[in-house]
Amino acid sequence: MAEPLGTRKRSHYCGELHAKDVGKEVTLMGWVHSRRDHGGLIFIDLRDREGVTQIAFNPEINAAIHSKAHDLRSEYVIAVKGKVSKRPEGTINPDLKTGEIEVLAEELTILNESKTSPFEISSRHGISEDVRLKYRYLDLRRSGLQENLILRHRIVQTTRNYFNRKKFIEIETPFLTKSTPEGARDYLVPSRVNPGRFYALPQSPQLFKQILMISGYDRYYQIVKCFRDEDLRADRQPEFTQIDLELSFIQEDDIYEIIEGLLVAIFKEVKNVSLMHPFPRLTYQEALARYGLDKPDTRFEMELKNLTSHFADSQFKVFSRAVAAGGIILGLNARGCAEYSRKELDNLTDLAKVYGAQGLAWIKVVSDGVQSPIAKFFTETEIQQLTKTLNAQPGDLLLMVTDAKHKVAYTALGQLRIHIGHKLGLIEQDRWCPLWITEFPLLEYNEEEKRYLAMHHPFTSPVEEDLVYLKENPEKVKARAYDLVLNGNEIGGGSIRIHRKDVQQAMFGALKIGEDEAKSKFGFLLDALEYGAPPHGGIALGLDRLVMLICGIESIRDTIAFPKTQKATCLMTDAPSQVSERQLKELSLKTVIPKLTK
Repeated sequence: MAEPLGTRKRSHYCGELHAKDVGKEVTLMGWVHSRRDHGGLIFIDLRDREGVTQIAFNPEINAAIHSKAHDLRSEYVIAVKGKVSKRPEGTINPDLKTGEIEVLAEELTILNESKTSPFEISSRHGISEDVRLKYRYLDLRRSGLQENLILRHRIVQTTRNYFNRKKFIEIETPFLTKSTPEGARDYLVPSRVNPGRFYALPQSPQLFKQILMISGYDRYYQIVKCFRDEDLRADRQPEFTQIDLELSFIQEDDIYEIIEGLLVAIFKEVKNVSLMHPFPRLTYQEALARYGLDKPDTRFEMELKNLTSHFADSQFKVFSRAVAAGGIILGLNARGCAEYSRKELDNLTDLAKVYGAQGLAWIKVVSDGVQSPIAKFFTETEIQQLTKTLNAQPGDLLLMVTDAKHKVAYTALGQLRIHIGHKLGLIEQDRWCPLWITEFPLLEYNEEEKRYLAMHHPFTSPVEEDLVYLKENPEKVKARAYDLVLNGNEIGGGSIRIHRKDVQQAMFGALKIGEDEAKSKFGFLLDALEYGAPPHGGIALGLDRLVMLICGIESIRDTIAFPKTQKATCLMTDAPSQVSERQLKELSLKTVIPKLTK
């Protein structure tokens, strides 16, 4: 039965006691993690956010509380007063911070009872994620999640301290703002006092932080929540957190130096790892040519090679026709994989097709030559060029992809590289390889919309000398944009911004955003650019993803206290939920729910 806390005060957290505390009178409060009845003695593992301490109930010390301890169950909330004692010889637990001691209980107060938990708090496996999210308040008691969130707190504190030392000013920007959809869908919020009008939740503070630079604040930062109504994956959430910053009168190198300093500080604080810096830099085209992806994992070799010139006139028509159509042929050497079975090769082919490839060509290098269903189509010279370019030795497996769309070939083979790297154990999990990707194209053509879209966003500055191409040859224009990649994951992206109205209008023109539309969506920015806008730029880092990588986990849901599911729902609170007709009427709204087709 629950008892009042009264005047009791906690003296220590459960994870704080050590051998030096032997003999101290302490009061601990927390949750019963487990109970073990050893006949005369009862042992309780008491848990709080800092760890676990063993409590011993001895009938010879206090028979009444020993009897009371029989009633304790997992997740009961209790307060215990007692004396710290060294554990008997042979019972020390080296896996616990408090494994050398125990507390001999003298008083016990049951502050609250608990129903039987739907899962064991101590278990890390075999629990449905839906159950974990429904009972998130119990899931959050697990030590793994608590460690993740405490590490996240330390990263945020390190970030704030770092930027404060660098003379940045933390400024909050609005959550209720104007809808300017040019990318992901906005979350809309209806206005009651302005019927028929809507706010949007910000996808980023982009325009506001640019306005702050025009307003003369020079160095801004914010740990900010952002919202995007998009399809979700393990590393995506409808609401997420950015480390956001913007600076005036700077060049790209200034951004690199500041962000590298931040990452160095974070890794030293939370991992005691000294990152090597300055970080390497690769252009967008170099990243594709060597790794197939614009977020390459450089922890292992196995680089791609361009084989287009080798097979331009090949009798293997799949290759020669692709080259004639302006396509590309790429290859990589999967060292030591010549023993792959046909089933394993079919699996690789299926994976390549997932990323758009029409198929996958393979050749095994053996002691007396090569083996492949397509080897008969190649001349001896072509085989020699291939093995030389890929530095092939007997036992190697050569994989090739071709496509008229270069990006498809790069992506398919780049993803195969990652897959094989994992399968062969080539990736060192405790190695950290950050790098910058630079010189992105400013625009990319969208076949669906039949127009160019901004590769980053419409406010990214073109390279000055490429401005002449913006109207007639937009595909030639490079952006003053940069991404920060860590171990094959994009953790940040930014750019030098457009700070002149004429350039911003030209950019809108290239995106087929007409004058009236530009004025309606971005008129306030265009106006502000006429009032002495300084050159400026910035970047945003994904906090959730950074925490995920540092923690070595696979989903950002385990770095967020109350995440959503892949369908953007909260199983704990049952959000989103229906609202009353009265609420809808106040907002001048009616809902139309589509009928489900059978």
